[in-house]
Order: sequence, then structure tokens, then C-alpha cells
Amino acid sequence: MDLKSGYPYWAVKNGLMKPFPRLEADHRCDVAIVGGGITAALIAQAMAGEGLDVAVVEQRDIGWGSTAASTALLQYEIDTHLVDLARRHGEAQAALAYRACVDALEQLRAIAAPWRDVEFARNGSLYFASRRRDVRALREEHAARTRHGIAVEYLSREALRREYGLDAPAALLSADGARVDPYRLAHRLLQRLQGEGVAVFDRTRMLDFEVGTRTVTLRMEHGPVVRAGHLVLAAGYASQHWLAEAVARNRSSYALISDPLGEGELGFLQDTLLWETARPYLYARSTADRRLLLGGEDDAVDVPARRDARVEKKARTLIKRFGALFPQLQLTPAFSWAGTFAETGDGLPFFGPHRQWGPRVHFAMAYGGNGITYSVLGAGLLAALVKRRSHPLQALFGFGRGA
Repeated sequence: MDLKSGYPYWAVKNGLMKPFPRLEADHRCDVAIVGGGITAALIAQAMAGEGLDVAVVEQRDIGWGSTAASTALLQYEIDTHLVDLARRHGEAQAALAYRACVDALEQLRAIAAPWRDVEFARNGSLYFASRRRDVRALREEHAARTRHGIAVEYLSREALRREYGLDAPAALLSADGARVDPYRLAHRLLQRLQGEGVAVFDRTRMLDFEVGTRTVTLRMEHGPVVRAGHLVLAAGYASQHWLAEAVARNRSSYALISDPLGEGELGFLQDTLLWETARPYLYARSTADRRLLLGGEDDAVDVPARRDARVEKKARTLIKRFGALFPQLQLTPAFSWAGTFAETGDGLPFFGPHRQWGPRVHFAMAYGGNGITYSVLGAGLLAALVKRRSHPLQALFGFGRGA
């Protein structure tokens, strides 16, 4: 599955960091993880932390799929408002999801702490109303989050102009946001895990698998077989291939990164994520070397050749839209790209077994705008399930929730 177009910044910046071996012989383990991106790396860490024997199998080079194209806008804020999520699943469950995502950012900070070069940094998050009619929804959202102990500030048009130089009807300001280099973090995690005894294989494509009463048998394209007590399908958007039921819609999202800006030019954008209420939304985040990453212009295209042809035009549109908000910032694009992403009906991910395959096959579908945040939570959830423990997010993130 061709997951990206153009020149994703992380892949260009980091290159092929470290080769991992190809699987050349049959292998046994407690948990086999198919996929080698940031989601698989986080799950492998959680499983190994439970004392389980883990093997990671990736068909490409490690991190070379959707992780390389991720913009890594790390938020607790789910694409579906807390108010709307409460209408679907009840206020207690909606608040649980939001608070869990707040906690996930701190968990991710701890995970990334050993490596300064993964560029993890805590950021604020400024979520502004794209239109005047969105103000009421922002007020309701502010009240709902405050009611459940989530720190958020409501800003009027006057406050936005005065404090941020942004002409918008209103905004919500949160202290809880972050950024990271997802490609480098995936590599750092898997390199460390390999040194601790986790088997990591790239250029190893799984053809199919067979579920037995005690074992899942994975058959590789070039011959070897992996026998595991549990299988985790963490192959990103390609994981839907293994389900007869359509649980998400694949879409394309577009991004660009600027040349480095001068000292102080970014202003508040140096340490604040920016996004809007419109759907699809424009968003922006900075990097450690003072570049600005813009993303958005999502569409329903899921054909790689058509997506490839749109990258440059979409990049020009992103520059134009951002320039209308901040005309004083003259951005020169360095690289632009596009990638596949998937949306679920309620904006929540799917982690866990599906009735089609039974309890030994687990899906890790960190779909939506909170992919990495969801992956932190899903890793803990899957590790609990494999160890036969209950988990508070099991029902909400499971396939039975009726999304």
C-alpha cells in the first residue's frame, strides 16, 4: 500500500537511520507485531515491559510508512469535540477519552526523555474559530472541558488580536500539547528494544496468518514462519485489509515544511500548536530548527497517482491560507508531501480483538488526528488484554462500541 507522496520532511532529514535484519528463519514469540512505525514501537515497548517475548515484523524499512509522513501534532484534543462525543457515548466515557489523552502526553514525554534528538517538546495549543458561527460551539466546549477538570482558557476576538496578532472570532487555549520527530522516536525505541532482546525485522512481508486455539501462525513472503501466542496488526491504514467490516474511511492529507525562519520570527508559533474549527482544518507547528510545518487540505482521494499530482497545488493553497492569517510571515516551502490517513465515525481509535478473528488477534488502529497520542494509550490497553487484565478504555476503544 503506497501511503505517502512527495518528500516527507522526517524521511529527508533523518534518512535510513539503521538497518534491521530480515527474518531468515522460523521464529517463536509471545507477541508478534506486524508493522514498524511509531505505533508498533510503542506497543513493542509496552509488551516487553510486561515481560513478554516480542517480535516486530515490518515489510519496508523501519518507520518508512505513515510514520515518515506524520506531522506529529500531539494533542489531547480529539477531532470530535467533547460535547459531541458525549452525545454518542455518554459524558462519562467522553470525558474519560479526553482525560486519557491529556495523560498520554505526559506518558509520551517520559518515553521520549532518554533521547534529546527526537525533539520532543511540550507546546501550548490554540484552537480558533474559523467562522463566527463556531463561537457558540467553542463556548460549549470550554464549559464541558472545564466541568471535567481539563485546563482550558476561552479567548475573545479582542484577546486574540492583542495577544496573538490573530484576527479570529474566538479561540480555546490549552497548555497541553506537544511535538516530536516521530520517525526518529520510532527508530530510537526499536533500537533500544532490540538491544534488550526484542526481535526486530524489516523488509519482511507477512502474506497471511492462521489462528489456532493457542497460537497464531504468520507466513512470510519469502518463506519463514512466525508462531506467536498473540498477533498485533499495527500496520497503520493497511490493517483494514484484514477486516471484512469497513471500520474507517481512508483519506489523504497534505503538508509542507518551510525553510528555517530567523530568530524570533515565529513568535508564539515557536511553542504553540495552531489549528481551527473548520473541517478539514488548517494547522501549524514549529520544529526545533525554527521551521514551520503546515498541514491540512484533506480530501477523499485514496488513489496514490491522483494524490501525487495534487501535492504541489495543495501546498500552494496551504501557504495562501496561512498567509491570510499571518501576512507578516513569509514562508518559503522546503518540502511538501501527502499521506494516507483514516477517519472513524466518532474520531476514536480501535484497539483490541475483532470478532472476525477471535481473542488472539489484536488490531492497533490509531486513526484520526490524534494518532500518536492514541498509540500511547492503545499500547497500554493491548498489553493489559494480552496479560488478561481489564483496562478502563477497553470498551470505548473496542470494536463493539458502535461508532
